[in-house]
Amino acid sequence: MPPTDLSHRFAALTTAHVADACVRASVPVRCAPAGTHAVAPGMRLAGRVLPSRHVGSVDVFLEALEGAEPGDVLVVDNGGRLDESCVGDLVVAEVASAGLSGVVAWGLHRDTADIIAIGLPVFSLGSTPSGPLSVTGRPDDALSSATVGEWTVGKGDVVFGDEDGVLFTPAEQVGDLLTLAEKIRDTEHRQAERIRDGKSLREQLLFARFLQHRTANPALTFREHLRAIGGAIEE
Repeated sequence: MPPTDLSHRFAALTTAHVADACVRASVPVRCAPAGTHAVAPGMRLAGRVLPSRHVGSVDVFLEALEGAEPGDVLVVDNGGRLDESCVGDLVVAEVASAGLSGVVAWGLHRDTADIIAIGLPVFSLGSTPSGPLSVTGRPDDALSSATVGEWTVGKGDVVFGDEDGVLFTPAEQVGDLLTLAEKIRDTEHRQAERIRDGKSLREQLLFARFLQHRTANPALTFREHLRAIGGAIEE
């Protein structure tokens, strides 16, 4: 999917919608660790993963940018370290000038005020004044994959980020997932409107019927009931 189409469609969605679509489509829900947040409120991103494994020097980022395409998102693997930053204002400025959509770091950033001024969406585990504390050997896959929490991602993945955090999906399935996310969003919006109009969520979701059916079939789950009636909540 072209980067402009990806950004346009995600602009009307949230990572929660996309996560629910993954559940509905039986696609693993690959979220960055809780606590991965935008440097400034309101920052959002969507784009192909451009992976890089940080080893203490910015050259790996500069080399990654040599093979970047407009709209990519630089995904930095610093092992989740909380004793040093791996991304600062100069890297973010370079990423912005290369036409990328943002940065996601499994680690910390610094130069917060300057990053906010640049305006490029940056997501990380937080900030610290310290830069890299040492330089280590560079792995062979430094530019082909990046680990973020329990997940390893690469150029075959797409990354989304918003106020709720960061989520990865397979690029080959992103179109179908976004279509499903849009349907879930629309259903939930209708449900919210009906609540405002005085019809409770329990009424909309036929909760009394669910309780009755569960009495007859204790193995019945609420999710199964929702799927039977076309409800989108919880997914």
